[in-house]
Amino acid sequence: MTDLIKQGALFLMSPKCYDNYFLEHNFFDVPCFKALLSKGLGLAIIAGSLLVKVPQVLKILKSKSGEGINLMGVMLDLLAITIHMSYNFMNGYPFSSWGDTTFLALQTVAIGALVIFYNGKKLPSLLFLLGYALLLYVLNSGLTPMKILGTAQNCNIPILLVGKLSQAFTNYKAGSTGQLSAATCFMMFAGSLARIFTSIQETGDRTIIITFIASSFANGVIVAQLLYYWNKPAAGVKKDKSKKSKSKKDD
Repeated sequence: MTDLIKQGALFLMSPKCYDNYFLEHNFFDVPCFKALLSKGLGLAIIAGSLLVKVPQVLKILKSKSGEGINLMGVMLDLLAITIHMSYNFMNGYPFSSWGDTTFLALQTVAIGALVIFYNGKKLPSLLFLLGYALLLYVLNSGLTPMKILGTAQNCNIPILLVGKLSQAFTNYKAGSTGQLSAATCFMMFAGSLARIFTSIQETGDRTIIITFIASSFANGVIVAQLLYYWNKPAAGVKKDKSKKSKSKKDD
């Protein structure tokens, strides 16, 4: 039983921190506390990522529509997530610092495929899934040189910003957030904020840290729009109402 507890503790902390906490009873070691907090946050984010975009998927399935979802934004978001996942995986960084991107990628590709499918393009949605599977193999099998992956990771910041902010622009034009799931957007914002801290602690990679700062900003813009448009009808609904009221006056 003692060995089992020790193995579990060592999964969350280094042998040095284990000795500090369990043998020397030094509970005020700041570096160990930061490392433990980072590991715990990372695992919590991974657990949350299992379902973070499921509300969005369910909303599309229920309405049988991708209305209000910017497909280009979804594709750029998927590209950014995939590059980030492959860069971390090929660098051998701890899974707790990037594992959530694995589940985010799967859910984002599902959203992309559903939006294409409900736009009446069944065959392209299947080809999209096959093409993405091929891209994953090329990026994570060693076929792609690390230099190229590093360059791609540097390009992730503008890709991510264009993807997220194009969705924000779509929301602005429509005067509504359409089929966007509030639960998904809020969880994405919270997760990207937490990832700034875990990336500083577990990787120290400046590119990754800046990427999450940019992601937090873009996710924050969309969350702000969700709050702003919460009880406001879409622009199309406003026009319909004004037309009806005008016709009633004419009658």
